[in-house]
Amino acid sequence: MKSHATVENALKIVENLEHRAGKDAEGKTGDGVGILLQISHKFFKKVTKSLGFEIGGEREYGVGMFFMPQDELKRKREMKMFEIITEKEGLEFLGWRQVPVHPEVLGTKAVECMPCIMQCFIKKPEGLSKGIEFDRKLYIVRRVFSHSNGGTYTVSLSSRTIVYKGMFLVGQLRLFFDDLQDKSYESAIALVHSRFSTNTNPSWRRAHPNRFIVHNGEINTIRGNADNMLAREESMNSEYMNNSLQKVMPVVDTNGSDSAMLDNTLEFLVMNGVDLPLAVMMCIPEPWEKNDTISQTKKDFYQYYATMMEPWDQFFSLMVITWEQFLTEMVLDLQDITLQMMTSLSFHQK
Repeated sequence: MKSHATVENALKIVENLEHRAGKDAEGKTGDGVGILLQISHKFFKKVTKSLGFEIGGEREYGVGMFFMPQDELKRKREMKMFEIITEKEGLEFLGWRQVPVHPEVLGTKAVECMPCIMQCFIKKPEGLSKGIEFDRKLYIVRRVFSHSNGGTYTVSLSSRTIVYKGMFLVGQLRLFFDDLQDKSYESAIALVHSRFSTNTNPSWRRAHPNRFIVHNGEINTIRGNADNMLAREESMNSEYMNNSLQKVMPVVDTNGSDSAMLDNTLEFLVMNGVDLPLAVMMCIPEPWEKNDTISQTKKDFYQYYATMMEPWDQFFSLMVITWEQFLTEMVLDLQDITLQMMTSLSFHQK
């Protein structure tokens, strides 16, 4: 059931994960914190009343979140470009909303590179089903726009979910966005993340969540994974994209982090008819070749999809331990994380 308590509890969770979040030497700018939520129809219906357009019923519109240039001339040019692309793809553009934010709560480094944060609203066409079918059209719009501009990053564009994120410390997320503090913002799900940057520098766009996933750790095979996705684009075809497949190429944005590239791939698979659980199992299979604890049917499943997609993590494909050892170590890690969270929560309650 949708409620603001879900949003509130998720923010409390990420605020209690300060011990694993990265920050600068000054301690005032974070590597990145964010939250993925369902689009709250109750909230957006309220805030768009004064903007001069009607968004319609629940899931009858898509909401885009953008990191745009602070320069007004450049921003207006890219806003106009997005409107034109939306119309060309057969969708009705409804309007823009500037997201109310509080840069005064941020560190100097985050403010110096802070984008102008905008939202847009797009109407679902008559005859187009709610959900994935509409989101597929929005996906094409986003990909075409990403190829056509140089200064704007589309954080999310969907009729179902939205992402709020940035270069924050864990306590700054709720303080920066007024939307997250509004009691009318309700969601049944919430995904939060605090980033510890490793193989890429912190930036607003590299904060998590991505559009589908949050991820900790490094994908050791990332260069090969990205190159393989690029190589197979010549032979790709899709009954779902029809003549629009080339518009979304390249699938992987190599300027993103390793997590973002995996997110690109999962999103592409889902938008082309692969169920999300199957897409995840294709990209991140469990160790199966010498695993005697799983059925032959399951091994055949993994072997079949291994001909289409290589594993997206050397840890899973090359680490030489038994499945029981892996589970034991994972349980111990989870116990350690749980203990740290309980200690942190106890500290904050005091």
